[in-house]
Amino acid sequence: KNRPVSRDLLIETTAVPGPGTQAGCGSRRRAAFRTVPPLAAITMNDRECIDLLLWALPRLRLHWPGYRKVRGQVCKRVARRLQELLLADAAAYRDYLQAHDEEWKTLESFCSISISRFYRDRRVFGLLEREVLPELAAAARRDGHMIECWSAGCASGEEVYSLAALWELRLARRFSEVGFHVLGTDVDGTLLERSARACYKPGSVKELPPDLRAGAFTAAAEELCVRESLRQRVEFARQDIRTTLPQLSFDLVLCRNLVFTYFEPELQREVLDRVLERLRPRGVLVIGIHERLPQATTGLAPWPGASAVFRKRERRTN
Repeated sequence: KNRPVSRDLLIETTAVPGPGTQAGCGSRRRAAFRTVPPLAAITMNDRECIDLLLWALPRLRLHWPGYRKVRGQVCKRVARRLQELLLADAAAYRDYLQAHDEEWKTLESFCSISISRFYRDRRVFGLLEREVLPELAAAARRDGHMIECWSAGCASGEEVYSLAALWELRLARRFSEVGFHVLGTDVDGTLLERSARACYKPGSVKELPPDLRAGAFTAAAEELCVRESLRQRVEFARQDIRTTLPQLSFDLVLCRNLVFTYFEPELQREVLDRVLERLRPRGVLVIGIHERLPQATTGLAPWPGASAVFRKRERRTN
């Protein structure tokens, strides 16, 4: 039935070739950086930050259009970094990047955007409840396996626990003989620590339907903490989706508002191919409602009436 899992367990992963290191992205020459001791003299306006990102993002295999609306977060982080390094402006930081290869990892971390909340996009979860999960459960019952779900880029765990709550509180009785397990992965260890802690501010759960909100949490001080019965259904692992894959086959993969928003098109295709390797035949892939799959994607069919939900085609045999 439902196998016990550890919230702190890092599951075994398979390494795959990832994007090139940043060593080739900048010259090793040592520049005479313009430094200004007074922090007040450090400036970077929006235009300068945009120019920096337009230059740097392709070197990180990231896609500028995905950052237009959220560039403020990245720019604030870069501005703080200028203060730490006592660099005068964005141009000085660009020089610094070209001379210090290790700084690319720091900039890459600034480009990691986390916007997460429970039950994000009600229409998606409504479709999962009405059609997707019941169909997957019927197949799992017929074939004798548990439902395996993967939330890729799970941030603080809100999507993982939303899915677990939906199953346990609305569907589990109908499919009592079917086990249900959710793996959440993210590259950010701090976010995964929050996921394992599983306690949230009330504002983050306001989109949950009342019955799920009441059944999924217990009150603790000024927070709401996920009930133990739900936490036993989930597991978290630190992984970079660009370079590692879980060693599981999945019935449902939620890859929303990450790969197909922030990664460059070619990297999107590479990641999608690897994700599909882990998706069972007739398994389901969910992307963000404002995202689009790479052009010429094969092996997936749109779920009827849904723009962001796809079913893996079964391979035809002669």
